[in-house]
Amino acid sequence: MMSFFTEHILRNPPILLGLIAMIGLIVQRKNIADIIKGSLSAAFGMIILDAGVGLIVGTISPINVAFQEVVAGDISVGETLNDATFTASYGGDVGLAMFLGLILHLLIARFTKVKTIFLTGHMLWWFPFIFVAAGVEAGLSGIVLIVFGAILSASYWSFMPWIMRKYVWAVTEDESFLIGHPTGILSLISGFVAKRIGNKENSTEDINVPKQLSFFREISITGGIVIFLMYVVVWFIEPTIAAEGENAFFLAFNQGLTFGAGLLIMLYGVRMLINQIIPAFQGISEKLIPGAIPALDVPIIFNYKPNAVIIGFIAAMVTSTVMIIIANAFNVFGVILIPLVVTSFFECGGAAVIGEGQGGQRGAIIGSAVASIAMVALMGVSVIIYSSTIQNWMLVFGGNDFSLFGPIAKWLADLISGVLG
Repeated sequence: MMSFFTEHILRNPPILLGLIAMIGLIVQRKNIADIIKGSLSAAFGMIILDAGVGLIVGTISPINVAFQEVVAGDISVGETLNDATFTASYGGDVGLAMFLGLILHLLIARFTKVKTIFLTGHMLWWFPFIFVAAGVEAGLSGIVLIVFGAILSASYWSFMPWIMRKYVWAVTEDESFLIGHPTGILSLISGFVAKRIGNKENSTEDINVPKQLSFFREISITGGIVIFLMYVVVWFIEPTIAAEGENAFFLAFNQGLTFGAGLLIMLYGVRMLINQIIPAFQGISEKLIPGAIPALDVPIIFNYKPNAVIIGFIAAMVTSTVMIIIANAFNVFGVILIPLVVTSFFECGGAAVIGEGQGGQRGAIIGSAVASIAMVALMGVSVIIYSSTIQNWMLVFGGNDFSLFGPIAKWLADLISGVLG
């Protein structure tokens, strides 16, 4: 039964958020029509958001693979477990840690001043995943491994969104939601730097653009052009990004269009989800966990400063790629690193929005650039820590809170392992 609940509800964001909306509306004693409409609309919004994210990831993943071919060449990036093989071996431990962690997380929200309710569905799985992997690296097993993963997961879900709250609210001017996403440490770095070197008076949304170039104000068009140019540049470096007989120019053009469409779909889903989940969640906050605030996926804040997202993506890609080339040239980490395209867009895009909220244009650019340097350092440390479990997975999806709290978890697990013998 727990496996069914985990697989079909907790790891199914549209169903999870639809049920959350339904419970909130029922608690508020709405009529049946409003309950059905609100619940399904919340689920639709999440599906639309996921569809947009899927299109975006689908366009940038081939760039990541091409970079891996260029950077790594014939050198293996590590023969370790990946997400599928690790889950096959330890999926039960991860599932149990997630279930127990959620109970602890809700108790923290109910009985402490930290009122976060973490609702980013897929991250409810990935944090126990990385904490259990850290425990495995340290030799933990059985109930100790499960409790270890549960406590750390509950702590992250509760405290990181709460720590970020003032930075998030400075951007949104809306205290009804938080951000629950591994952009946390990168956003905190960006906000800290931006507050000290930026100028809030000059916003990325107020960039002076000639009338003939006013189309650049549309995030979908700007993002599409950026991806088009990236494909063209990568094709010159690694021609295999285009299949044999495929026209590279039209591949780049189509991928740019797909990326732009993905942004539009994602932002529409964001607006739809916010319009449904926030009012419905107020019922839960008022009746079940007083003062509770939902922590949602990072694309939720992209709609507030869309120009900052693209600026941050570009700044992060350029800065982090240069840092990775230097790190690989000097074998700094003893592992071949590959550019973090996915992290540069989502985590550093979120960091740029936070930087914009603290320091305008300059804050968004410099904040995300500094965050991307930290991103490379964090990834390098984490792939060493996870050398026998999920190193390959970290090379693609690390450089963020996974890469910060994973090594901390490994250190704690080593202490526990030493005590238990």
